[in-house]
Amino acid sequence: MHTPIPRPSSRLAAAALACSLLSLLALLNQPAGAQEGVPAPPGLVPEQMWPAPTAEDWKKPVLIQWQRTWDDAVRLSQQTKKPILVCVNMDGEIASEHYAGIRYRDPEVAKLFEPYVCVMASVYRHNPRDYDEQGRRIPCPRLGCVTCGEHMAMEPIVYEKFLDGKRISPRHIMVELDGTETYDVFYTWDVVSVLNSLRDGIANRKIQALPVVKGDRSLLEKLQSADSADRAEVEDAFAKASAAQKQALIDAALALGDKAPIELLRQALRGLDPELADKARQGLLQAKDPGTVDLLVDTLQTQVPQDERKALIEALQKFGGSSAKARIVATAHRGLADSKTVLDTGKWQQQLAGQSYASAVTSYDAAAEAAASEKALAAEPTDPGALLDLAEASLVQALQTEAGAGPGAKRQAERMQQALLMDAGRMLEKAVSLGGDTLRDKDWRIAAIGAVSKKLNGDRQGAYADAITAAPTLPPDAPGRLAMEVLALFAEARQEAIVAAVRAKQEWPGQWMTDVHATYTVLGKHPFGTDQHVCYHYDFLKFFGAPDTDAVLDQGLQRFPLSPLLHERLRARILANNPPAALERDYERRLAEPECAPQMAWFAGYASLVAAEQYRRRNDPDAALAAYGRGLAHYSRYRDKTGATDGDHYAAMAHGGIARIKLTQGDLDGTFTELEKMFATAPAAAAAVDGLSVTGMQTAEMLRGRAKDEKRDDLLQALEAALAKLPPAAFELPEYERASRGGGNGQGGRRRGR
Repeated sequence: MHTPIPRPSSRLAAAALACSLLSLLALLNQPAGAQEGVPAPPGLVPEQMWPAPTAEDWKKPVLIQWQRTWDDAVRLSQQTKKPILVCVNMDGEIASEHYAGIRYRDPEVAKLFEPYVCVMASVYRHNPRDYDEQGRRIPCPRLGCVTCGEHMAMEPIVYEKFLDGKRISPRHIMVELDGTETYDVFYTWDVVSVLNSLRDGIANRKIQALPVVKGDRSLLEKLQSADSADRAEVEDAFAKASAAQKQALIDAALALGDKAPIELLRQALRGLDPELADKARQGLLQAKDPGTVDLLVDTLQTQVPQDERKALIEALQKFGGSSAKARIVATAHRGLADSKTVLDTGKWQQQLAGQSYASAVTSYDAAAEAAASEKALAAEPTDPGALLDLAEASLVQALQTEAGAGPGAKRQAERMQQALLMDAGRMLEKAVSLGGDTLRDKDWRIAAIGAVSKKLNGDRQGAYADAITAAPTLPPDAPGRLAMEVLALFAEARQEAIVAAVRAKQEWPGQWMTDVHATYTVLGKHPFGTDQHVCYHYDFLKFFGAPDTDAVLDQGLQRFPLSPLLHERLRARILANNPPAALERDYERRLAEPECAPQMAWFAGYASLVAAEQYRRRNDPDAALAAYGRGLAHYSRYRDKTGATDGDHYAAMAHGGIARIKLTQGDLDGTFTELEKMFATAPAAAAAVDGLSVTGMQTAEMLRGRAKDEKRDDLLQALEAALAKLPPAAFELPEYERASRGGGNGQGGRRRGR
């Protein structure tokens, strides 16, 4: 399943949908391991049946050998006659946490997995990147062995094959050599039932697995193996090898032709030896492994000579028959390499060079301009140009119309906007009737006003058609709001056309990509361009792996330094290529700039919280606690300087994160202290999900279970008293629990018990 192409009309909706899909993995008010309709054993709470992993538990290595791809697993299963074991895990859900943090790291439990070829499916990313700067794999810190990208890619495959339309976790499915299921274990109240199924599945199996002898094989023999353990051994040997040994290994890999191991080529490409990198690129042009597509896309993001870029694009195109991503990206890169576009970008860039960005036009400004246009029209009532001026002014007023609070104000704003649109339409119609074809041919505003009017009336396709007509005729010396709206509609029209072609599995002109890139480049300098336009540009280029993507974001941040949308992408970019500390260093640098706005402390605080969550994923509690502390200091500074309270929610989330760490360290009193601070800072934040899919209320529930285990009646009483003071919003269930039963906004029993 390839990543959806970013598109302006659905970017935020797509993000919300992605979160909703992830959230379907848990069940409302019960752990995913709980059997539907069957009560829990008397006297126990879920936190006692599936104890939360401690900090020491998370430090232990995962002992299950997961295979990297489904194709590898099938190939290995056929070779060894072992069945495949599909494992599903999710973050935050209590039984899944228990398996990931305790059972998968238990040597006795690991022995039960050895007779299987194991694969792991999890939709959550625990490490921001899968490879380091030298092309070496970075295993998932939660699940081990595979990268986050691999266990994420596994999920849609096993979902389609085995999950029967239900995203439930934890789950263990035994798959035989012919693809049939022997068992599918979920909704069980205990761990023993799962482990017994693993044991009985092998004991009752009629097919005998073949003995596997690994000790006598050379590295060159292991180059051809599908087993992730063999692959890892070869890759580790290459990373530690001398220059001559690396040459020998690469030569041996290239001798395999189209079966050359991709991970070895990746290391050679990212290394410092240009001869090795050149050989690796040649091997990449021949490789047929499915992972070749991603490596080709990654390589195209780097600065390579034009002739090599052309060869890489052609190699990518070879996968077009089996990979939609390869087909799409190859077409896009051909378009990006072309300078042909319907816009005269040279004139636009010349006109906008050194542009001092105008502030947004206010409703007052728009009304004043409309009044001036009305006065001019009164002097020349039959002048087509004056009529178009008034039509444009009315349309800009309609664009500026904002609804106030409440349904009455919203209806009033809608009526006002419709009245202004009708005025613009009448003026346009009269101007065209007076000016005739001569006016239609020479004045770009006719098609432009039609396009924007259709957009406001909800006719998106009609707006796109008019924008495609109007955009090539826009004069670069018309940098007003109307021109900006047409440029944006034109870029959207091209993006939507690309999306439609991809969905229909049809070819599309590379020039469409050129048009998108050129138009958003103009909008990046246009006086009325917005941070949203920068985001659309960046997301689109990033999807296709364009080499100048970072420059778009950097220029956008220079123009819109306090844009939450751009900072969201900045954080993701930094973490994709650097350790968490680099994220905080970047914001410390921004805070130190002479013209730094006080609001930057808010973004620095959020960056520290994100870094803390990354440290938690890496099982580094000390670093996480320090980062949370820095985040709290930033939010305190922000409130002192601005008087604003919109950072309180995130300060409360920092206390919730500290509480979770204290709980894993066994510090129950420290956990309660931080929860109290969370409740006092922003009570409703107790229901909010952090970046690890954990809420403060879930930590409170786990604290209750641990306090019961340790007979801490004093702590239980204090906890219950603190919970009793919280507002109903603090007990709202996370989206993934509400959605699992079709729940709405926490109504009708869809809150946690108090």
